[in-house]
Amino acid sequence: MKASSILFAASVLMTVPFTGAAAAEATAPDAARQPHVVKAPFGAERNDDYYWLRDDKRENPRMLAYLNAENAYADAVMAPLKPLQETLYNEIVARIKQDDASVPYRERGYWYYTRFETGKDYPIHARRKGSMEAAEEILLDLNALAEGKGYYNVGEREVSQDNRLLAYADDAVGRRQYVIRFKDLETGKLLADEIPGVSPNIVWADDNKTVFYVENDPETLLTVRVKSHVLGTPVSEDKLVYEEKDDSFYMGVGRTRDDQFICIGVESTVSSEMRCTPAAAPGEFTVLAPRERDVEYSADHLDGRWVIRTNADGATNFKLVTAADGSTSRSQWTDFVPHSDEVYIDNFELFDGFTAIGERSGGLERVRLLKKDGSEDYVKADESAYSMGLDVNSEHDTPWLRYSYTSLTTPATTYELNTETGERKLLKQQPVLGYDPSRYTTERVWVEARDGTRVPVSVVYRNGFRKDGSAALLQYGYGSYGASMDPNFNSPVVSLLDRGMVYAIAHIRGGQEMGRAWYDNGKLLNKKNTFNDFIDVTRALVKQGYAAPDRVAAMGGSAGGLLMGAIANMAPQDYRVIISQVPFVDVVTTMLDPSIPLTTNEYDEWGNPEQKQFYDYIATYSPYDNIRAQAYPATFVGTGLWDSQVQYWEPAKYVARLRDENTGTLPILFRTNMEAGHGGKSGRFRRYREMAEYYAFMLDQLGVDK
Repeated sequence: MKASSILFAASVLMTVPFTGAAAAEATAPDAARQPHVVKAPFGAERNDDYYWLRDDKRENPRMLAYLNAENAYADAVMAPLKPLQETLYNEIVARIKQDDASVPYRERGYWYYTRFETGKDYPIHARRKGSMEAAEEILLDLNALAEGKGYYNVGEREVSQDNRLLAYADDAVGRRQYVIRFKDLETGKLLADEIPGVSPNIVWADDNKTVFYVENDPETLLTVRVKSHVLGTPVSEDKLVYEEKDDSFYMGVGRTRDDQFICIGVESTVSSEMRCTPAAAPGEFTVLAPRERDVEYSADHLDGRWVIRTNADGATNFKLVTAADGSTSRSQWTDFVPHSDEVYIDNFELFDGFTAIGERSGGLERVRLLKKDGSEDYVKADESAYSMGLDVNSEHDTPWLRYSYTSLTTPATTYELNTETGERKLLKQQPVLGYDPSRYTTERVWVEARDGTRVPVSVVYRNGFRKDGSAALLQYGYGSYGASMDPNFNSPVVSLLDRGMVYAIAHIRGGQEMGRAWYDNGKLLNKKNTFNDFIDVTRALVKQGYAAPDRVAAMGGSAGGLLMGAIANMAPQDYRVIISQVPFVDVVTTMLDPSIPLTTNEYDEWGNPEQKQFYDYIATYSPYDNIRAQAYPATFVGTGLWDSQVQYWEPAKYVARLRDENTGTLPILFRTNMEAGHGGKSGRFRRYREMAEYYAFMLDQLGVDK
């Protein structure tokens, strides 16, 4: 690229040749190079020609002009594919039951549910008293609240203990800085109280006038203080309850299962701590067990005891322990469900007559039922590759357990199981109009990575597919934070399967599908295992005939966008298309800047590059720093201007440098949503417009029949 200011006129922008049906006369924006030295405390220096694209206030006219020029270029390139985009969008939306509703759940005498109306983007949250035959009470109609806004989202919604008041947190920007508001459910009127600058986390005390909330730092968005607000009093007078001084910790508030305690939980990547106070008379918050590095725990309370999930004492896959009321140290914990090297305990739910435990074994989820008499059972699965987990279980004094079940061919399904009789009820299966699961097949495949580790892969295709090495493949991955990418049903993917494509989820290291060690072996100084696993899965699927070597697409977002950037640098020849959404691609610079949201929370995920050992390692894989002169795949990068998790300038800089070094002829597109953040556009239909665009780009590049 030329060392000059941004060229605004399309007639003087550099022409970028590309292939495919979308080929047209279009020109790519040319961002100026402006040297900027990024220094590490120990003396290392790197030049960043595109650092100037960063503007924390999102106001710089020069930067905005560049983003708009990129959007105009994407519009021009995609113009010939508008009919395909429209076809894909219509297909995806046609599968949605537009007047759908969630499964109601009962809490304190009311049945709560969410429903949609035909043609509307946002949900309506409602309830009925006593039974679902009672008159409907609308809590929030997000369609009305979102009117005239480019983005709108409601986080938590909490009803007071006397059922009269609603507290909810909303965000009209997409930066995840929320405002808590209050509504009188008897009159339908909003109260004057408003609490800005907070996370979407709300807890009522039993007096029905006091709420506990978490205040964010306005710059870093770190959750730094828990405060209490009394309705009708100025927010400036809110009481400081707790302040977290360690900026590597996240923080939240919640109630225990039996509603007896309000608890503050803080956690980093490697440590956690809880402090609780009686909900009936909140006062001093007592620490359940002091924090220790490399000791994580989370606790719930029922029937006069604490049940705690922890990795203490070498329980790397976690175990459950119990503690009596008043226990304030680990020495008072007693094993309840012992640690297993083969079974990872993910979560648990307490009931009067049993404990439900969400577990992972062999890369799959299962739910264990542990009865009070010591007997145990497992909730049965219906397929070889599936996802199963605990659903909304709002009441503990019942023998009925709600759980969710899905697979790549089975839409999301909610069951209710009687743990005493074994009776199972189907409460709802996600309606997918025009979809017939019998037409599709899902498989669990195991791939041996280059270091001998066996990596699970979930695969789905339409019946009639032949494993002859001719098909197009979309491979998805994430591989960070211990987040497991389970084989859930994905309705838009059906449009790909119906066109003969194969879809695969690579359950790579860095997730937690195979237990805690799977995560530990894909973070910090083991991070490259994540990228190697993904590439090795691609090569194995091609070798086994699932795809043609020149018809493979890869997709990931956020930390999965880091994955996309890494594999594009490491193995560009293995991918024809890369789709990278809100990608974390400038790891060194971001992790050197503690003012950027999330940085300090994540030193134990990526390493702190202020330390030379981690700086040197991160620098070997950070996508932005490892772009080099080679032919890159066709690439579609998306971001949101107001993204607070991965700032827009990371993908902007990445695309600018990628264009500098790319020796190939395939297109590189960069789409910025100017009204959204990390999650993209709000509303259930608008996000499918974005999806239809990058799907159309991918199908065109892969040569898939339209």
